[in-house]
Amino acid sequence: MENFLRSKEYWQVVSEDIAEPAAGTTTVDTQKIEIEGHRLKDLKAKNYLFQAIHRSILDIILCKDTSKIWDSMKRKYQGLTRTKRQQVRALHTEFKILRMKSRELVTYYLSRMMAIVNKMRFTVNR
Repeated sequence: MENFLRSKEYWQVVSEDIAEPAAGTTTVDTQKIEIEGHRLKDLKAKNYLFQAIHRSILDIILCKDTSKIWDSMKRKYQGLTRTKRQQVRALHTEFKILRMKSRELVTYYLSRMMAIVNKMRFTVNR
Protein backbone atom coordinates (compact mmCIF):
# COMPACT_ATOMS: atom_id res chain seq x y z
CA MET A 1 0.00 0.00 0.00
CA GLU A 2 2.87 2.33 0.81
CA ASN A 3 4.35 1.80 -2.65
CA PHE A 4 0.98 2.47 -4.25
CA LEU A 5 0.56 5.74 -2.35
CA ARG A 6 4.12 6.73 -3.24
CA SER A 7 3.45 6.04 -6.92
CA LYS A 8 0.36 8.25 -6.78
CA GLU A 9 2.44 10.92 -4.98
CA TYR A 10 0.21 10.85 -1.88
CA TRP A 11 2.73 9.39 0.57
CA GLN A 12 3.76 12.83 1.84
CA VAL A 13 0.18 13.36 3.02
CA VAL A 14 0.35 10.10 4.99
CA SER A 15 3.78 10.69 6.51
CA GLU A 16 3.29 14.36 7.37
CA ASP A 17 0.32 16.20 8.80
CA ILE A 18 -1.23 19.02 6.81
CA ALA A 19 -0.36 22.44 8.20
CA GLU A 20 -3.65 24.28 8.58
CA PRO A 21 -3.52 28.06 8.96
CA ALA A 22 -4.16 29.33 12.47
CA ALA A 23 -7.63 30.65 13.19
CA GLY A 24 -7.95 34.36 12.58
CA THR A 25 -5.00 34.62 10.20
CA THR A 26 -5.44 35.89 6.69
CA THR A 27 -4.17 33.87 3.77
CA VAL A 28 -3.16 34.95 0.30
CA ASP A 29 -4.92 33.42 -2.71
CA THR A 30 -1.86 31.32 -3.57
CA GLN A 31 -1.79 29.96 -0.02
CA LYS A 32 -5.50 29.11 -0.25
CA ILE A 33 -4.91 27.25 -3.51
CA GLU A 34 -1.97 25.37 -1.98
CA ILE A 35 -3.99 24.43 1.12
CA GLU A 36 -6.90 23.24 -1.03
CA GLY A 37 -4.45 21.16 -3.08
CA HIS A 38 -3.14 19.52 0.11
CA ARG A 39 -6.69 18.85 1.31
CA LEU A 40 -7.57 17.27 -2.02
CA LYS A 41 -4.49 15.03 -1.86
CA ASP A 42 -5.43 14.13 1.72
CA LEU A 43 -8.95 13.15 0.65
CA LYS A 44 -7.62 11.06 -2.24
CA ALA A 45 -5.13 9.29 0.04
CA LYS A 46 -7.93 8.57 2.55
CA ASN A 47 -10.06 7.20 -0.27
CA TYR A 48 -7.30 4.77 -1.30
CA LEU A 49 -6.76 3.70 2.31
CA PHE A 50 -10.47 3.13 2.88
CA GLN A 51 -10.65 1.05 -0.30
CA ALA A 52 -7.90 -1.18 1.07
CA ILE A 53 -9.67 -1.73 4.40
CA HIS A 54 -12.22 -4.52 4.81
CA ARG A 55 -15.70 -3.30 5.78
CA SER A 56 -15.62 -5.09 9.13
CA ILE A 57 -12.48 -3.17 10.08
CA LEU A 58 -13.66 0.11 8.60
CA ASP A 59 -16.02 0.63 11.54
CA ILE A 60 -13.14 0.22 14.00
CA ILE A 61 -10.99 2.91 12.40
CA LEU A 62 -12.63 6.20 13.24
CA CYS A 63 -9.62 8.44 12.67
CA LYS A 64 -9.92 11.54 10.54
CA ASP A 65 -6.23 12.15 9.84
CA THR A 66 -4.69 10.18 7.00
CA SER A 67 -1.52 9.52 9.00
CA LYS A 68 -3.57 8.16 11.93
CA ILE A 69 -5.55 5.91 9.58
CA TRP A 70 -2.24 4.59 8.23
CA ASP A 71 -0.92 3.97 11.76
CA SER A 72 -4.12 2.11 12.67
CA MET A 73 -3.79 -0.07 9.59
CA LYS A 74 -0.16 -0.83 10.40
CA ARG A 75 -1.05 -1.84 13.96
CA LYS A 76 -3.96 -3.96 12.77
CA TYR A 77 -2.18 -5.82 9.99
CA GLN A 78 1.40 -6.00 11.25
CA GLY A 79 0.55 -7.02 14.75
CA LEU A 80 2.81 -7.43 17.70
CA THR A 81 5.94 -9.54 17.86
CA ARG A 82 4.03 -12.21 19.76
CA THR A 83 1.38 -12.32 17.05
CA LYS A 84 4.05 -12.66 14.38
CA ARG A 85 5.62 -15.59 16.24
CA GLN A 86 2.23 -17.29 16.46
CA GLN A 87 1.66 -16.77 12.74
CA VAL A 88 5.06 -18.23 11.90
CA ARG A 89 4.40 -21.21 14.21
CA ALA A 90 1.05 -21.85 12.52
CA LEU A 91 2.64 -21.65 9.07
CA HIS A 92 5.47 -23.94 10.21
CA THR A 93 2.91 -26.51 11.38
CA GLU A 94 1.03 -26.16 8.10
CA PHE A 95 4.31 -26.76 6.27
CA LYS A 96 5.08 -29.85 8.38
CA ILE A 97 1.73 -31.50 7.66
CA LEU A 98 1.77 -30.59 3.98
CA ARG A 99 1.44 -33.73 1.87
CA MET A 100 1.02 -34.27 -1.81
CA LYS A 101 -2.56 -35.26 -2.67
CA SER A 102 -3.24 -38.31 -4.79
CA ARG A 103 -3.40 -37.43 -8.48
CA GLU A 104 -1.97 -33.99 -7.75
CA LEU A 105 0.64 -32.72 -10.14
CA VAL A 106 4.05 -31.98 -8.68
CA THR A 107 3.83 -28.38 -9.90
CA TYR A 108 0.61 -27.82 -7.92
CA TYR A 109 2.15 -29.35 -4.82
CA LEU A 110 5.23 -27.16 -5.18
CA SER A 111 3.02 -24.11 -5.67
CA ARG A 112 1.19 -24.83 -2.41
CA MET A 113 4.49 -25.42 -0.63
CA MET A 114 6.07 -22.23 -1.96
CA ALA A 115 2.98 -20.23 -0.98
CA ILE A 116 3.46 -21.32 2.63
CA VAL A 117 7.20 -20.62 2.51
CA ASN A 118 6.61 -17.16 1.05
CA LYS A 119 4.02 -16.37 3.72
CA MET A 120 6.57 -17.38 6.37
CA ARG A 121 9.25 -15.17 4.80
CA PHE A 122 6.86 -12.24 4.53
CA THR A 123 5.73 -12.61 8.15
CA VAL A 124 9.29 -12.83 9.47
CA ASN A 125 10.58 -9.90 7.39
CA ARG A 126 7.87 -7.35 8.16
